[in-house]
Amino acid sequence: MGRLEPTPISSPSGHPDVLLFADYFCDVIITGLPEPPKLGADLFGDAMEITPGGAFILAHWLHSLGVDVHWAANFGNDIFSRFILEQAVVAGLDDSLFQVHPQPYRSFSLSFSFASDRGFISYVDPPPQELDQTALIRSQQPRWVVNLSMHGGLQSQALMDLVHQQGGRIFVDCQYTTARLEDAGLAETLHRVDVFAPNLSEATQLTGEAEPLAALARLAELCPLVVLKCGADGAYARQGQQVWHSPALPVAVVDTTGAGDSFNAGFLAGLLAGEPIPTCLQYGNICGGTSTTRHGGSTSVLTLAEVRQIASKPPYSPSPFG
Repeated sequence: MGRLEPTPISSPSGHPDVLLFADYFCDVIITGLPEPPKLGADLFGDAMEITPGGAFILAHWLHSLGVDVHWAANFGNDIFSRFILEQAVVAGLDDSLFQVHPQPYRSFSLSFSFASDRGFISYVDPPPQELDQTALIRSQQPRWVVNLSMHGGLQSQALMDLVHQQGGRIFVDCQYTTARLEDAGLAETLHRVDVFAPNLSEATQLTGEAEPLAALARLAELCPLVVLKCGADGAYARQGQQVWHSPALPVAVVDTTGAGDSFNAGFLAGLLAGEPIPTCLQYGNICGGTSTTRHGGSTSVLTLAEVRQIASKPPYSPSPFG
């Protein structure tokens, strides 16, 4: 893989811009807690919201930004699945790749959210069936595949090779991980990723480097484009020897749940619109920051026109770094 160049948002091929793999979560978000939960303590927050979570957040943001996204996911006949399916209809999401099973498939998270970070207590039933990712990639022939597992060893590498053989690209958000780059097969898998977008905690876990630029440099040895999300400190990107930084959008934070997925949507929408990488960083920060102004990651989505309007107002602008 060489230097990653942006591609226009409209595709004449009729194939989707993005094929998204990942199942839903139903998020119950509690804010205003006096401290993080601990054993032996009863804690009461001052607000609660039940919102669609997991991959729904990224799918909803991408759709609102004008991206043709096909989301492949499992659902059941339980109350959580039904809620997410109803919300997908409200959001206008493409449901052609939804697999709805006649049995429960509960995927639930309790989020305890603070201004600077959040934690989750989650439960997921065993999936009713594994999605046939190979068949979906072959039939959909997407321009981008998002969230293929980077921990699947040879199976993940074969899927990534198939995407590239069909002319597509791969975007991976690390999600929570306990892996290290030294783990067997991980570096070889990351070599196949076109855009890798961990947050600082995940990048530190992978590299052992706590300083953002050091972690970024280590990951950039493996991927052509690395995006590092640093919350209130904004976001970095590195491509070869070029490094950019974009400041966080100044907002009054209510809930950080889903901010990373919202950032990913803005960044990807920028790439698909043919924007340069610094502008894509800016779009990501605008979407990620906006998502924190209300409970849940998908309750304050923007259109691409709205993102561009915010981006046009100084002094909020990306710049070369170092």
